[in-house]
Amino acid sequence: MVQTPVKKLSFEEFLEQYPDGGIYELIDGEIIPVEVTRAHKNVARFLMLAFNDEIRRLGLEYIADKDIIIRTFTDAGQEQGRNPDVSVVSASQWNSNVLAYGALIEPIQLAVEVTSTNWDDDYVDKVDEYQRLGISEYWIVDYLAIASRAYLGNPKLPTVFVYQLVEGHYQVEKFTGNDRILSSTFPQLALTVKQVIAASQIQKL
Repeated sequence: MVQTPVKKLSFEEFLEQYPDGGIYELIDGEIIPVEVTRAHKNVARFLMLAFNDEIRRLGLEYIADKDIIIRTFTDAGQEQGRNPDVSVVSASQWNSNVLAYGALIEPIQLAVEVTSTNWDDDYVDKVDEYQRLGISEYWIVDYLAIASRAYLGNPKLPTVFVYQLVEGHYQVEKFTGNDRILSSTFPQLALTVKQVIAASQIQKL
């Protein structure tokens, strides 16, 4: 029996066929559901609210949201559709076409990925794709210390990695415990890794 190869979807086709309900990404031409725990959502929501508080407090021209799909490319040129757990985009970029759906093809200011069981996707594939796209700042929030010791060291501790784009390449800083997370997007943000980790357990309504 000859199997007919499945046609790989383009980014445009992915948006057209995006299922109702849930979160999905386009990976290697296929629509893949993204399933996360409540703790994972708690961390993402906590960061989105913290960013929005900072935006309002300082009157920054940013929008923070959790439902922004961005188009990236692999090193082989394959279109991907990524949905960061939190995205920060310039207000002018977002409002340039307010009637469009929540998908962008231009680089955003900041992407946050909260790690889960497929952690290597965040540490390898998305680092490469986000750097290639030109996203200025990228956070990996490993609140479960789930990645390998090659990234986290020994002992493995909950860690936030902040990648900053410098002359087209990411430079990374690592934060743990009571470290204040340093961000070029939000330079006055007073947030420690410990506070982020605590958010995974209890989220106020």
